[in-house]
Amino acid sequence: MHRRTIGSSVLFALYVMWSGVAFAADASGAMPSAMDERVRACTSCHGVQGQGLNNDYFPRIAGKPADYLFNQLTAFRDGGRTYPPMGYLLAFLPDDYLRKISQYFADLQPPYPNADQSNVAPAVLAAGRRLVTQGDPARKIPACIACHGARMTGTQPGIPGLLGLHASYIAGQMGTWRSGTRHALAPDCMHSIAVKLTDKDITAVSSWLARQPRPADPRPAPASAERLPLACGSQPQ
Repeated sequence: MHRRTIGSSVLFALYVMWSGVAFAADASGAMPSAMDERVRACTSCHGVQGQGLNNDYFPRIAGKPADYLFNQLTAFRDGGRTYPPMGYLLAFLPDDYLRKISQYFADLQPPYPNADQSNVAPAVLAAGRRLVTQGDPARKIPACIACHGARMTGTQPGIPGLLGLHASYIAGQMGTWRSGTRHALAPDCMHSIAVKLTDKDITAVSSWLARQPRPADPRPAPASAERLPLACGSQPQ
């Protein structure tokens, strides 16, 4: 029964994404656009504006660089990331359609969720702040902001922001980078960094990031001519 329910949901989602069928006007009386309807399969999990839900499986996707979102969609489709519902949903969607979806969410900037206020030891937060803002040169770990931007809102054209995410989601993704179950084009810079991080490092970084307030300007930073601290196959050099 559970498998049948998942399969039926996926088939319906695919139908909605491809057909763009019109639904009734919303409560305001405005008719949603064709693209609004086609991404219902996305917004049913990631929120009506891609703002994310209050769990670790459906993070914020709004406002992230379009190239980053496209890379993630193709990774789910082609096996670079493993989450069966996403794999099923994207299995038959072509690149040009995934680019349209990516740009749709990249153009949205709904409010960020409130920062995490859970009880975390000051020493843990201090360690997280150091790694995010300074890295650890002795272990050849670059600062997170060296790639993700000084405001941690991401960098065009394809590096995501780190704010507005749950600590457990960030920690979980770092774990998948470290284990290799999530991977990118070689050289896989995130894997190279993650394997140098201890469990304590990951807890510190994720806890500190989740507690940061929304920046005044949430948009990704413009592309920079400055080279990244290490080669990344998914990013232009």
